[in-house]
Amino acid sequence: MSDEEEQRRDLAHRERARKHKAAVDAKIAAATRDKGLLLVLTGNGKGKSSSAFGMVARTLGYGRKAAVFQFIKGADEVGERAFFSRHPDVIWEKCGEGFTWETQDRQRDIAAARAGWEKAAAALAEPTVSLVVLDELTYPITYGYLEIDLVLAALAARPPMQHVVITGRSAHDRLIEAADTVSAIRDVKHAFRDGVRAQEGIDR
Repeated sequence: MSDEEEQRRDLAHRERARKHKAAVDAKIAAATRDKGLLLVLTGNGKGKSSSAFGMVARTLGYGRKAAVFQFIKGADEVGERAFFSRHPDVIWEKCGEGFTWETQDRQRDIAAARAGWEKAAAALAEPTVSLVVLDELTYPITYGYLEIDLVLAALAARPPMQHVVITGRSAHDRLIEAADTVSAIRDVKHAFRDGVRAQEGIDR
């Protein structure tokens, strides 16, 4: 490639970058409001809970408090709980006894979900808690263990600057409608299907 062609490409790149920056700067300037966000992380791919726990770390980095309520798979030992439960500004509650195919007891699962929800609802009413993570909450809603109206009412009544992250597959349409931000994580490939068991630090 000649020097002249290289210069033309550099100039074209600079112009594209200039226009891109102008568009981004305009969007940033137009975003003037602050509010507590409701985020829903759904889909059949890996990484929903991991993303939520990353936001717990961010919250703590700003010196704020966070609360995590793990539904359904709450019986499992996970590295995040081992780490965050030692932090004085984190509330971490197990709100389930394991996947439904493990417990095989619908009434026990319902009782665990509802007891966990009472604790979560208390955090949703507490203005000193900056972030509430409702991990795998989509499942007890889908299974009918928790009423969607009850959940939505608590979310709507929470403190104005409190952020909430809900994770789990097949999020209810009304949760998606109520959310400010929704991400659907797609499963493309997973090591488990190739016979690799869950790895510490990656899967749990």
